[in-house]
Amino acid sequence: MRDTDREFLKELVRLDVPQTDCTAVRKVLETCSDVGDTLANPLVTYDEKRGIISKLFPESVQKFLMNVVRGGAIGRIEEILDEYEELLLDRQGSIKAVVRYVTPLTEAQQADLRQFIMDKFVKEDVDIEYKHDPDIIGGFILNAGDLEYDKSYRTGLRLMKDSLQTKAAEFVDGDKSENTGKNSDIISVLKTEVRDFEVKSGATETGFVTRLGDGIARVYGMNSVMYGELVEFETGIRGIVQNLEEKSVGVVLLGDDHGLTEGSSVIRTGKRAGIGVSDELLGRVVDALGSPIDGQGQIKAEDYFPIEREAPGVIERKPVSVPLQTGILAIDSMFPIGRGQRELIIGDRQTGKTSIAVDTIINQKSQDVICIYVAIGQKSSTVAQIVNTLKKYGAMDYTVVVCASASDPAPFQYIAPYSGTAIAEYFMSKGRDVLIVYDDLSKHAVAYRAMSLLLHRPPGREAYPGDVFYLHSRLLERSSRLDDEHGGGSLTALPIIETLAGDISAYIPTNVISITDGQIFLESELFNSGLRPAVNYGLSVSRVGGAAQTKAMKKASGNLRIDLAQFKEMEIFTQFSSELDQSTTDLLAHGHMLTELLKQPLYNPLPHYEQVILLYAAQHDFFKGIPLDELREYRTDLMTYIRSYGQDIISEIEEKKVLTDDLADRIEKILTAFEE
Repeated sequence: MRDTDREFLKELVRLDVPQTDCTAVRKVLETCSDVGDTLANPLVTYDEKRGIISKLFPESVQKFLMNVVRGGAIGRIEEILDEYEELLLDRQGSIKAVVRYVTPLTEAQQADLRQFIMDKFVKEDVDIEYKHDPDIIGGFILNAGDLEYDKSYRTGLRLMKDSLQTKAAEFVDGDKSENTGKNSDIISVLKTEVRDFEVKSGATETGFVTRLGDGIARVYGMNSVMYGELVEFETGIRGIVQNLEEKSVGVVLLGDDHGLTEGSSVIRTGKRAGIGVSDELLGRVVDALGSPIDGQGQIKAEDYFPIEREAPGVIERKPVSVPLQTGILAIDSMFPIGRGQRELIIGDRQTGKTSIAVDTIINQKSQDVICIYVAIGQKSSTVAQIVNTLKKYGAMDYTVVVCASASDPAPFQYIAPYSGTAIAEYFMSKGRDVLIVYDDLSKHAVAYRAMSLLLHRPPGREAYPGDVFYLHSRLLERSSRLDDEHGGGSLTALPIIETLAGDISAYIPTNVISITDGQIFLESELFNSGLRPAVNYGLSVSRVGGAAQTKAMKKASGNLRIDLAQFKEMEIFTQFSSELDQSTTDLLAHGHMLTELLKQPLYNPLPHYEQVILLYAAQHDFFKGIPLDELREYRTDLMTYIRSYGQDIISEIEEKKVLTDDLADRIEKILTAFEE
């Protein structure tokens, strides 16, 4: 309530306006809607408004109404009167209740009901309104305060139906060899359900909608509701509680608000928002609620995981020491990623961020890694293209795609990465290694900003709410590598952030950089010059991945980053020079060769052994003197030759992951043999 409205409320209390006069004000405003419009019209003089008020309204409220008109709050008079009437009830020690029935209650039943409500809410009096409602079939429903006691036959029958469906599903899915004599079991279940029919209903905390719009509902009541709890509206759609205020809660709707109006009832479910999970999710495309959107039928859930979950503690984790190969030479050699790490992919639009993520997913084939791709705020056609690419390369067999497209409401885009993480944690809890890609968290932050502003949270920097850092930190902190006592699984995160004009010092990019364990920065200038992937070797870093890099890769890559840094510096320094000495010429030639070697076409991840051999050849000048435009064909022929005549070398690199002196000599011999 606004401060000015509170002053008007105080004035009503000071004037001690009776309940009957408040009802009279409501009746006039409801009967003659033009009265409110006239009183709010700035073209009507105050004398004319005073005359209208003195003729139509009780004397006790005339002074109050003139002050409301002067304050421009006549449009909010209903809210002020609601608050005042609630204060009156509290002062009188009374409570209002509504009873819906089919068969009228006897006088004795009414007296018992009145006494029950007074005892329950510790009130001296109760105002009970009785309504005939044939839809409830039988029994009654009592609404008092923010509680609903549902003793209706309609609810009892629904609960019986749900219970019987569950029992039937268990019977069908059970071991067929144990089904002998199950008919008697079914009969006993039916008898139990019928016997318990009268006692299955109970008290449910309820509320009602006071304001609705833009996918947000303001709900009055439900005083004990939890943050993040699922609530259900009378139309069947659900919502997540996001704002907890003194007398109301803000709920984001998870679906269309068609059929909902102000006054619609809402009930608590008692469950935190979550998603149904099972192995059947593999190879499927689902929405932010876990419902399939690929037209391949329903997914049967084995378990229910909350979308918001506390990150594993320090004691439960173990260090990052196992590599997660991306198949991209530039990344695996200079910015290695380990299982359990969080490596940010950052860059402008159209610089190949998603391509790096998709290449990494494709490279996990036969690596025993489950992949989750979360698309946030993207076009549905773009997501369909990515799914087709993954199918083409056989990657959908071990991948789940969670899609909250640009056409979905902001709440769906907000919960999508949390739902994806819940799916990932399900597989991690079974001891599996999981890779999750968030594409992208910039759009996620924008969706959260839109949702927060609609919830009337105060805006901060760039209109983002104050907790936008916590939005991503509580998400990414769930990525970790667990120790053996807690299952030994891992969750590796590749969040993607989109920058504007390469500005990595903007608000959201700096937030996510500070949460992650390193970043791969992709540059538009490099991309447009033909260097793809367009990795900026100076601004990219992997803070913990070095511990997970294989010894073979570490030895083969050598001083690759330093060589490239020296080349870039020398290239800028000598671009206006006409004569260069031999050492400078060799340095530039070596740098051009490395740059060309690191270029990699889309959806063509390189196996570990191939990366090691190519880097070893480059660092030992085996590509020296080869024209740059012929280098790609040369390296293709080289690897074909090694696959034909060096299978022992390939096997040793893949099995031992170590580049011994003996192995290095054999690689050198086969490289020399190919040259000859």
